[in-house]
Amino acid sequence: MEITAQTAEQLRLTAEEFELIKQKLGRTPNFTELCAFSGMWSEHCSYKNSIKWLKTLPRNGGRMLVAAGEENAGLMDMGNGFGVVFKIESHNHPSAIEPFQGAATGVGGIQRDIFTMGARPIASLNSLRFGNLKDKKTQRLLSGVVHGIGHYGNCFGVPTVGGEVYFEDCYHTNPLVNAMSVGIMQANKMVSATAAGTGNPVFFVGSATGKDGIGGASFASANITSDSVEELPAVQVGDPFQEKKLLEACLEVIETGAVIGMQDMGAAGIICSTAEMSAKGGVGMRIDLDKVPTRQKNMKAWELLLSESQERMLVVVERGKEAAVLKVFEKWDLSCSEIGQVTDDGLLKFYMHGTLEAEIPAHELVLGGGAPQYTREYKEPAYFAKIKAFDANSVQDITELKPVAEQLVQIPNIASKRWVYTQYDSMVGAANTSTNAPSDASVVLAKGTGKALAITVDCNSKYVFADPYTGGMIAVAEAARNIVCSGGEPIGVTNCLNFGNPYDPEVYYQFVKAVTGMGDACRTFNTPVTGGNVSFYNQNPEGPVYPTPTIGMVGILDDFNNRMTLDFKAEGDVILLIGKQQNDIGSSEYLHKLKQVEYSPAPYFNLDEELAVQQLVAKLIKDKQVQSAHDISEGGLAITLLESGFNRNLGFCVSAQSNLRKDAYWFGEAQGRVVVSCTAAQADRVMQLAQGAGIEICRLGTVTAGNIEVNGENWGSILGWKEKYDTAIEKLLN
Repeated sequence: MEITAQTAEQLRLTAEEFELIKQKLGRTPNFTELCAFSGMWSEHCSYKNSIKWLKTLPRNGGRMLVAAGEENAGLMDMGNGFGVVFKIESHNHPSAIEPFQGAATGVGGIQRDIFTMGARPIASLNSLRFGNLKDKKTQRLLSGVVHGIGHYGNCFGVPTVGGEVYFEDCYHTNPLVNAMSVGIMQANKMVSATAAGTGNPVFFVGSATGKDGIGGASFASANITSDSVEELPAVQVGDPFQEKKLLEACLEVIETGAVIGMQDMGAAGIICSTAEMSAKGGVGMRIDLDKVPTRQKNMKAWELLLSESQERMLVVVERGKEAAVLKVFEKWDLSCSEIGQVTDDGLLKFYMHGTLEAEIPAHELVLGGGAPQYTREYKEPAYFAKIKAFDANSVQDITELKPVAEQLVQIPNIASKRWVYTQYDSMVGAANTSTNAPSDASVVLAKGTGKALAITVDCNSKYVFADPYTGGMIAVAEAARNIVCSGGEPIGVTNCLNFGNPYDPEVYYQFVKAVTGMGDACRTFNTPVTGGNVSFYNQNPEGPVYPTPTIGMVGILDDFNNRMTLDFKAEGDVILLIGKQQNDIGSSEYLHKLKQVEYSPAPYFNLDEELAVQQLVAKLIKDKQVQSAHDISEGGLAITLLESGFNRNLGFCVSAQSNLRKDAYWFGEAQGRVVVSCTAAQADRVMQLAQGAGIEICRLGTVTAGNIEVNGENWGSILGWKEKYDTAIEKLLN
């Protein structure tokens, strides 16, 4: 067939990119070669519209053991000779088309990124966004995604320990499914995704290759439309039991000392793993595609290169040690086939039955090599005018607190996600400590290291929509605050940047400002970005989703006894509010959901004040001065107090300590605030420490045996509130 610019456009390459490919090759590519460029130069693989700004993020320092983006996942020093490996990625488009497999394979893919480096995964988290929960389509997507996550994670045997779920109309067509995995390993045993050693054999291991997932990377780099259902074959199909065997086999084969390099075949399949491993090692590969195990007959070369069939690895083995590798994979009943060799010419040469099907310099395919990098135009979104025009005085303050609180506690963004998390196995491995003792971050024992990990995923996309720069900072700050309130020290970030079409200048403005805000916050908290994922083209027919830069953050607890939970402990304990109160209702759930105000400023945030509050809370926890700590987020102070009482069925007697608007005081979401409880004997000391640090603090009231009283009004038993909170989502689904 004749290869033209029109052929390239059908493969989601531009006419300019087609000319660039011809220039790089010195000739017109054949169809197989063009398919290879299509996959590797897709947004999903090359980050061509984002890499310029990603490079502005803090990418080294702190406890970093490998440079950001250099390996399949980030690796940071835990101490005692151990490292923590973690990463978050999106599987948004596949989940929109086929929610069960889309979500399941997202979980599988992120686990492979962890164990391909030599780490054993010990925890999974997820960040999910859907449309209006009253909508039947949203209910179907939610059910399928949660079932897919639970099925894969439960069968694979890694606990799902935390996450977040939001419901906003803008995610109706395009849900977001972000999956995070965390593993631990001996830091000096990391396996790099690098090919080296001329003549070393290249092995294909794991599941056979089929036609599922072909073009998945390109599919993830385009808008979802009414025709997207036609791309169902681009969605992969997962097998968690096969992945469990692959995990054990990979960790075992590393111990043989025969492995030179290893990489998961994720996005763009064989072409991606061969290109990236070769380019990183400055080598080439000769690959015989007819030696790749297949589960469908007569697959063409381009199909084999682009298939994203799951549970597969590419392994470069030291020549002469093939028998040791084959023995391990045979033991685990997994396919292990030698499909090629490492070469010294930098070229990828793909053969079928002795015929050369494609010849491409590896360097020209990859991010940081020949893949194009663009600087897109951006401009302030027109809707900012509505946000700037917002006047809080136009919203009448409330007269009665209790009815508003009753509505808020049942809003799906605030209510218990019990319906979701009970479908996940959170206890497999017996390392999760948060099931019966909740904390702001999930706390997981890192067995054998003498330490524990505090892990969280966070992003309030409504804040980012209102102010991308401030919202990006808040996402980082809230993640750090959750880890600090759990007794941990934040050490590093992985991010999943979910935005609309980057060719839209207003969308690109959101992206640029959010990344800039994230970078400034990460530098302040000394939490470098270890890597992550960019997901563009998250669009509805009405426009883009909210800009959603999800932050996955890991913290260290050197001493598990330093662990802090969010629940009130005993009747008579004193309740204190740390941080500055503000006359602020901007972008709150109260304003957005109850008052139907879509455009309002992001809530109050000051980075220096936030850092000071977190440093104080960390000191109070370390010095054993508080009994509980829970940060104020969605729903404001009232919801934070209720959530602090639910676990032990304890109530509270509190009153407002300022003359602010009632709605702002109780339901505003100004940042940098934490509710702590302490014994009566500790209260004065805590107040002194805060005042000495120049941080606002006030005494709200006391913990009660179960009754709630606010500003002298009896709100009844905590049990009634807990029932509303726990069952709100289930009632909507039923």
